[in-house]
Amino acid sequence: MNRDEEKAATNMELVDPEEDTVERIFADKEVPTWQEQLTVRAFVVSFILSILCTFIVMKLNLTTGIIPSLNVSAGLLGFFFVKTWTKFLEKFGMLKQPFTRQENTVIQTCVVASAGIAFSGGAGNYIMAMTETVSKASGDKFGPGNTKTLALSWMIGFMFVVSFVGLFSVVPLRKIMVVDFKLPYPSGTATAVLINSFHTPKGAKLAKQQVKELGKFFSFSFFWGVFQWFFAATDSCGFSTFPTFGLKAYKNKFYFDFSATYVGVGMICPYIINISMLIGAILSWGIMWPLIGTRKGHWYSSELSDGSLHGLQGYRVFISIAIILGDGLYNFVMVFGRTLMGLYDQLRKKNAGVLPSDTALEATQHKSYDEERRIKYFLQDQIPTWVAVVGYITLAVLAILVVPLIFHQLKWYHVLIMYIVAPVLAFCNAYGCGLTDWSLASTYGKLGIFVIGGWVGASQGGIIAGLAACGVMMNIVSTASDLSQDFKTGYLTLASPRSMFVSQIIGTAMGCVMTPCVFWIFYKAFPDLGLPGSQYPAPYGQVYRSIASVGVVGVGALPKNCIKLCIILFVFAIVLNVIKDRVGEKYARFIPIPMAMAVPFYLGGYFVIDMCLGSLILFIWEYSNKVQADAFAPAVASGLICGDGIWSLPSSLLALAGIKPPMCMQFISRSQAEAEASG
Repeated sequence: MNRDEEKAATNMELVDPEEDTVERIFADKEVPTWQEQLTVRAFVVSFILSILCTFIVMKLNLTTGIIPSLNVSAGLLGFFFVKTWTKFLEKFGMLKQPFTRQENTVIQTCVVASAGIAFSGGAGNYIMAMTETVSKASGDKFGPGNTKTLALSWMIGFMFVVSFVGLFSVVPLRKIMVVDFKLPYPSGTATAVLINSFHTPKGAKLAKQQVKELGKFFSFSFFWGVFQWFFAATDSCGFSTFPTFGLKAYKNKFYFDFSATYVGVGMICPYIINISMLIGAILSWGIMWPLIGTRKGHWYSSELSDGSLHGLQGYRVFISIAIILGDGLYNFVMVFGRTLMGLYDQLRKKNAGVLPSDTALEATQHKSYDEERRIKYFLQDQIPTWVAVVGYITLAVLAILVVPLIFHQLKWYHVLIMYIVAPVLAFCNAYGCGLTDWSLASTYGKLGIFVIGGWVGASQGGIIAGLAACGVMMNIVSTASDLSQDFKTGYLTLASPRSMFVSQIIGTAMGCVMTPCVFWIFYKAFPDLGLPGSQYPAPYGQVYRSIASVGVVGVGALPKNCIKLCIILFVFAIVLNVIKDRVGEKYARFIPIPMAMAVPFYLGGYFVIDMCLGSLILFIWEYSNKVQADAFAPAVASGLICGDGIWSLPSSLLALAGIKPPMCMQFISRSQAEAEASG
């Protein structure tokens, strides 16, 4: 067999589909009870993977704020760990319970719930924005009460108080969302397809190959991180300072920084995301900032440093905020509009005497064996509505009492109002996420900043009040959409809603402890955390602080012409979205996404170069062998992300112990080198 024939045979092996439907394949396998799906080994594995994923998300939070979906990695690694565990026990005749797709779903749900707190917990945005470090870097001059000293105790307490409410708010709606409305929940569906495939004979074989590739690139990424560490004695040293395109381009944040993490992220993110960010980097650091820099002394004081919010940094931060808000507002209106239209359509059918559930059941009885079986098991283990109502009221009362003790700037009636409107917003986010796969948690959080921050006022600590309100809203609506996604995954894998709910609660509890602890390691290990230009600049910390500043005092403090440019870019983001929605799918995939364009406006293009390299690798791989690329690219990308991410733990511990890299690799111009040589 020649090379082409071998390649074709491999491709056929990878894509050969099962003739039967999914549930017919599993028809002879008994579905375990919801208690049997919640195994000790599942939660042990979930705990280990949660630590790994939390470090990955935290590192991404504190560097660029772009976080890819870790569902594939969680599902794949969960399968690998438990499968290895069960094979070992089986060899010694000690295996009591086989590994099922329902248990795999429990692991994935628990891990993603825990890692989700690393984002909604706000360590990289609203929590960081409360610190004096970010306040000084922003140059704001608000009085006492507008910063808060970070402490592990209150962060863990805050997470526990606010992170569970969203789970109880959507529990009564699970049947409506999944069975009656038949919302697609693309991420939840994709995860279910992956888990179902793992537990078929052919899927298990492919999963082993994927795990092998993941392990290979995990090792490479980890040891590449170790190697780079030896040359990075300070922030201005190491491979990450290599002036790939020249020193002038390096000064304007255009260089390849040899990050395996962002090469992997680039392989996961859609091409249009990476291209959008590249366009944003060129537009901002290649054109706008150099031009605005020439107006120094006219538009802003020549005595100000480029890092001042009243100088060039003000344009960088507020123009990026304008694009983010424009894109967020448009998507909020569109998703909310689709939500209302969908609800109207469902109510119209109900008033006409055709219940969606009846229609769904009738369709399953005549058309789909799979759906009939899934609906049967999904409705079998009900979670009583009274549990959700009592749970929500209890947690709301607890939050009304505790949150004002943590943030004295917030009063009990502020929290009460948030918890009154929260169920509506949680439903809207869960429903919109089901339609579009787009969670608007950060948009609802920014809404909280403006409303509560403006209400309290700067003199009464409106900055902290607004940021705390952002945390409350983000946690509620984010966990609501996450659980709804998991209900969809459970529906497609026959995992019980009860096991989904319990695993989500346990995963959330893990995250409430892990997220503050992991953040604390970074916070103590890197004293310059949150400062622009540092190893971990936490860019969204300054962005959220700036949003809070605008919310309490208005836009009068911005540098000259900044508000005009903000309005232009705000409108530009909306217009670009309108065009994208009107031209049709064929052309929309070539139009950049404003939200992605906005990220490098503040940070620069260095990480974008890494991500575009990941896209290029994937493009070449797909061009040469699309089937192999589709099968193994997620595993390769996950390995690159996980290896570099887990290196964050030992590198942070080394920093805490005061152990610094032994060497500093720097790059200087020829004239500097000649001057040093002659001196």
